[in-house]
Amino acid sequence: MRYGDTTAVAGLSLTVERGTITAVLGPNGAGKTTTLETCEGYRAPQQGTVRVLGLDPRRDRKQLLPRIGVMLQDGGAWSGVRAREMLDHVARLHAHPLDTDELAGRLGLDECGRTPYRRLSGGQKQRLGLAMALVGRPELVFVDEPTAGMDPQARRTTWALLEELRADGVTVVLTTHYMDEAERLADRIHILDHGRLIASGTPLALTRGGHVATIRLVVSRPFPDGAPGALGQRLGPDTRVTQLDELSLMVVGPADSTTLATVSGWCAENDVLPESLTLGQRTLEDVFLELTGRELAP
Repeated sequence: MRYGDTTAVAGLSLTVERGTITAVLGPNGAGKTTTLETCEGYRAPQQGTVRVLGLDPRRDRKQLLPRIGVMLQDGGAWSGVRAREMLDHVARLHAHPLDTDELAGRLGLDECGRTPYRRLSGGQKQRLGLAMALVGRPELVFVDEPTAGMDPQARRTTWALLEELRADGVTVVLTTHYMDEAERLADRIHILDHGRLIASGTPLALTRGGHVATIRLVVSRPFPDGAPGALGQRLGPDTRVTQLDELSLMVVGPADSTTLATVSGWCAENDVLPESLTLGQRTLEDVFLELTGRELAP
């Protein structure tokens, strides 16, 4: 998929298995939204093929739409409509919708049911958007940033609901900027960057590495030129050094005292003053930063 001279999706190939929660992660501009909109039938691929539940999202749109739910990033509701009016309207578009009273109660929409959409908080809009995506009993649901703007209680309620959907055999495709959310919910994670798939696997497979540890080094003034390469040479070929910004870098290597001692010694020799030096096992965020060199920011 290209927009002028910009290639948004470049030879992307991935599969989502039925009955799973799959997270699609990537920095801004990685191609996530374009990929999902193509799967949802809003865009036609310029090259390659897409199949959703065995159907072409564009050619077979009439057959596919009743079987999927889509939570749009911008809500998809009219500005002046009341929250419950919008949910009830969407429910009437489906042959066998869920009970809207029960769904609204579960997602905490009772408190804002008579509030016009434009006056809803960010979290309330997200809850309404999720309810609209689920009310038609979809086999497959696409959820874009489902808990953005939600308070902790609403966030956990949403997590529990998505996990219940998976237990009932519903397939969930999720995009999120919250690494803990992806690590908690996803059976499989696809990481995109510059329109390509750069890593794929279960959260455990992506974060484990045998006896591998992560050292986060934060300094009080910018690193000298060539710092990652110089430190990496000192540590040896089994260790990777990634500079995250001008004041921090990450070392991934053997989980032993020698690695930590070498980093400390290199700092002393190069007049680098550590502000913090943290040792721990790799998290999904560590893996993301290693692969993309960028933080996952909203």
